[in-house]
Amino acid sequence: MDSFVIIGRLVLATFLGGVLGVEREARSQSAGLRTHTLVALGSCCFTLASVYTEWVLQPGVSPNGSQADISRIASQIVVGIGFLGAGVILRHGGAVKGLTTAANLWVTAAVGLACGLGMYVAAGVTVGLALLSLVLLRPVARFLTPLSGRHGSQHDEEGDPADGEDPPPK
Repeated sequence: MDSFVIIGRLVLATFLGGVLGVEREARSQSAGLRTHTLVALGSCCFTLASVYTEWVLQPGVSPNGSQADISRIASQIVVGIGFLGAGVILRHGGAVKGLTTAANLWVTAAVGLACGLGMYVAAGVTVGLALLSLVLLRPVARFLTPLSGRHGSQHDEEGDPADGEDPPPK
């Protein structure tokens, strides 16, 4: 694989992860711009390493019996991001906070993986749809679910709904 392609994929993953991170940073969430850029970059790098390993161990080039399965790295990215996502989910009394940020980290890892595989359109569309979900669907969700009926009517000490959605910035 050409060095410029590798660098381009890493840069694109970092940029797209940053785009998702800006929205979380603007809402003062625990996983913001830097976390999202690092998740996308790391996912992309792992993916590139697995693609490279498959290329190195291709039939006729690799030692006898050697083989690579790039899907194994991808599955481990998903497992690893689960631990990171669990770290941003907090229980506050009867409320659970940080689910949206954890889900966004999961999507960011997928974007990095897609960039590493060269699936640029999928990565870009995923970022666009995630931003639509994060920004445009927030008021729709609030409209559809009245404050008194949101997930058991739990509220934190500041009066924000305890619905798993991150509170608005103050």
